[in-house]
Amino acid sequence: GARALRAAGPDLRHFLRAAAVGQPGPSSELPPEPGSIPGAPKVYLETYGCQMNVNDTEIAWAILQKNGYARTKKLDEADVVLLVTCSVREKAEQAIWNRLQHLKALKVRRSQARAPLRIGILGCMAERLKEEILHREKLVDVVAGPDAYRDLPRLLAVAESGQQAANVLLSLDETYADILPVQTSAGGTTAFVSIMRGCDNMCSYCIVPFTRGRERSRPIASILQEVRMLSDQGVKEVTLLGQNVNSFRDLSEVQFQSVAAPGLSRGFSTVYKAKPGGLRFSHLLDQVSRIDPEMRIRFTSPHPKDFPDEASVLQLIQERHNICKQLHLPAQSGSTRVLEAMRRGYTREAYLELVHHVRDSIPGVSLSSDFITGFCGETEEDHQQTVSLLREVRYNVGFLFAYSMRQKTRAHHRLQDDVPADVKKQRLEQLIATFREEAVRANAALVGQAQLVLVEGPSKRSASELCGRNDGNIKVIFPDAELEDAAECRAPGRAQPGDYVMVKVTSASSQTLRGVPLCRTTLSRAAASH
Repeated sequence: GARALRAAGPDLRHFLRAAAVGQPGPSSELPPEPGSIPGAPKVYLETYGCQMNVNDTEIAWAILQKNGYARTKKLDEADVVLLVTCSVREKAEQAIWNRLQHLKALKVRRSQARAPLRIGILGCMAERLKEEILHREKLVDVVAGPDAYRDLPRLLAVAESGQQAANVLLSLDETYADILPVQTSAGGTTAFVSIMRGCDNMCSYCIVPFTRGRERSRPIASILQEVRMLSDQGVKEVTLLGQNVNSFRDLSEVQFQSVAAPGLSRGFSTVYKAKPGGLRFSHLLDQVSRIDPEMRIRFTSPHPKDFPDEASVLQLIQERHNICKQLHLPAQSGSTRVLEAMRRGYTREAYLELVHHVRDSIPGVSLSSDFITGFCGETEEDHQQTVSLLREVRYNVGFLFAYSMRQKTRAHHRLQDDVPADVKKQRLEQLIATFREEAVRANAALVGQAQLVLVEGPSKRSASELCGRNDGNIKVIFPDAELEDAAECRAPGRAQPGDYVMVKVTSASSQTLRGVPLCRTTLSRAAASH
């Protein structure tokens, strides 16, 4: 199903917390790799859409770097421009077409001055619209789908000869397990680690199974290697990333191939047969959390149907001090009728039962969710059911979108996109207002409490304040001041990115907490004192 990973698009008004899953617009302000070969062809990368695409950009760059390319952050000195694209909504694709018009002028200027500029479209839009991209004004030289990044050096070599080159083959087993992504997040405090690719859920609104292919999991050994490497580099928070992380199953180790498939909880169903065999997500989470007691672990996105009654994942979250007490539970709608049309595999009642079970299992858990408004056939009554679900659950973080019909999906073939655009807009505004009211109440409950904050850097609005996130992934802003060290191991000093700081919360809004810093500390020490 669609979730925060897919809730991508450049409309910030609707993207209530873009930072939770990566930036929704282009992100290319990265320094060229040190020690790159003089005279090497220079590549400029731009990322659109979800955090998966940020990870794909790191994989594509790792492959190109090994093949003698240098990276540049200056568009006008690039020999190759690659756009890593998103198809989740029409708006996301329109942003790429607009960008291509800008690049067209640059390409014309370049061909008169020096070697021609090569332009490549990578990712989901390449997969969905290969023919159209190649034929529109012959502007694009290379088209590569999400499973074709290993082929980029060959595709670019073909483009050098003046021909267009494309590879949009989807794979049943490509996970890029042997390619360690070159991490590009600023500051290096947090990182995302891809654990699987594709999705088998076939929710009726969702393009992802058609652009990213069938679900397959990366071997646990390669995930652990990457997390250890990040720990050695001083990264303090890792988010395990997948379209549907809690259906993870690593089939690479023979002795685990006959393990029985976990059962679904009461009230949940799936469109595919249960899949036996393999090491499951709870095993991966257990192993990852043991690597570094000072590294926070998050994961996104799970599917509500894949929290079986055996509570191993929830138990691990509750027991391990370094697994964040935060869960993304994408609901999509509060109406059972709409959920059935979406093929989500649960009713409103089953979803609420899961929420209560999660809150009983993990006291103080922070919850986030995704919602689509104006789906095919949604009535005013259905919409009000979603409003009431937002009120009843009271999420800390929300991603809310108006429905955008995508070709190839089941909804496109079988349903009518019959909710008028102005009604979608109106309903979206009501959902956003309701979410914000409830988030203010949820976050206000933290006022007066001490929260452990991982410092990410200076606040965007004030150089005299620092910004970070608490365990629940809520942004916390506090004054940059001299702080004592809780363990008295270090002299008093200002907090740096990657430090843990205990902050007493003094005020809350729907998206941010503010507070006063108490001391610098460690993750283990903070857990022991609670």
